[in-house]
Amino acid sequence: MLVVLLLALDGAAFWYLAGRDHDLVEPLLGTPVGQAAYAAALRRDALALALLDLPLLLVSGLASYALAVVSVRPLVAAREREARFAADAAHELRTPLARIASLAQSGRAVADDDARDEAFARIVGTAVDASGTISDLLALVREERVAAKLSEPVDLSAIARTTVGAAQHDGVAFAVSAREECWVEGDARRLRRLAENLLENAARHARGRVTVGVARDGDHVALTVEDDGPGVPAELRERIFERFVRADADERGSGLGLAICRAIARAHGGDVVLEGRNRFVARLPRFEPA
Repeated sequence: MLVVLLLALDGAAFWYLAGRDHDLVEPLLGTPVGQAAYAAALRRDALALALLDLPLLLVSGLASYALAVVSVRPLVAAREREARFAADAAHELRTPLARIASLAQSGRAVADDDARDEAFARIVGTAVDASGTISDLLALVREERVAAKLSEPVDLSAIARTTVGAAQHDGVAFAVSAREECWVEGDARRLRRLAENLLENAARHARGRVTVGVARDGDHVALTVEDDGPGVPAELRERIFERFVRADADERGSGLGLAICRAIARAHGGDVVLEGRNRFVARLPRFEPA
């Protein structure tokens, strides 16, 4: 479109310049010298117009390329997320599907009703675990794709108290220190999930106690979750927030909870870090309500 417009403008400009040069040398056009001068003037006009168009075409091309890159980037990122999700799902479902097939075959081979019922119960449990893994993968994809809906002030202390009040884990006592209102701005549902995941992770590895705290930390609000378990081994501390990384051989959970926590925190302009062996801290920008 730009090229067509430039050609039209160049044609009009060349017609005008050619007429002007013709008027200037008209008395001499009957001589070879006049004709040569007129031809040279036309060539100069054409060259001047071409040199004027070249920077415009160059700038236009660069702008079009940049716009194309910006426009395609979200599509490329979406394609990469889909490929990663498919690979992760295939990786994580291979084992439970093989286990289900094995249990089904063994259940068919036994005549005892109790043994068959036990096999069916184990199949159900394995299927439920696999479904939970897929749900966590989908949640992680959504958190990576969508920025947090910064639409409302949220009291992180209230979320911590509610989450601890709803927590149930055999043999684990929960303590919370979150009396002071600590406001952040963001999506309450996602922040609740962040707190629930941190609490579930701590309860799974605690010997008998999990401590939760919320406090102001400079320009941020810090949500701290600490358990009295053995902690994360030193060799895993740099990788504990990666997908499917577990701190021990315990296969409860999908290995995605901490990755989801970090995605949610970063979507809100904060982060989640491991301090020490078993103290996870989520820091989010503090919001001061008017």
